[in-house]
Amino acid sequence: MDIQSLKLDFTKLGGLLPAVVQDSASRRVLMVGFMNEEAFRRTLSTGYATFYSRSRNKIWVKGESSGHRLTVKAIETDCDGDCLLLHVDAAGPGVCHEGYESCFFRSFDGGGWQIREPQTYDPAAVYGVVK
Repeated sequence: MDIQSLKLDFTKLGGLLPAVVQDSASRRVLMVGFMNEEAFRRTLSTGYATFYSRSRNKIWVKGESSGHRLTVKAIETDCDGDCLLLHVDAAGPGVCHEGYESCFFRSFDGGGWQIREPQTYDPAAVYGVVK
């Protein structure tokens, strides 16, 4: 198959593709976002991870408020062309809006969810009031 002929399948999930974001050096999963075709095109053209916010119904660049941008180093897709894996270099101490390096800072252990690492920055100082 010619790689140029590969088409991503934006027909599922209401025109969105899940995008798993992984640190290119540590290989840790940092977050999961969603991209529509416009967000994907902007990611390709700017080199910064750009997503579609389902709650705000708009395109957003990760780090536009915090400065914690994600520079895309490589992009992979799964066999169905309906999910993306972004390898990124993360600027700043974390990507999670709750102040952690990764959005995956909780583990299910002992019958409940446990926070397993310290915050890497104060989200109130970066975003103001955080819910």
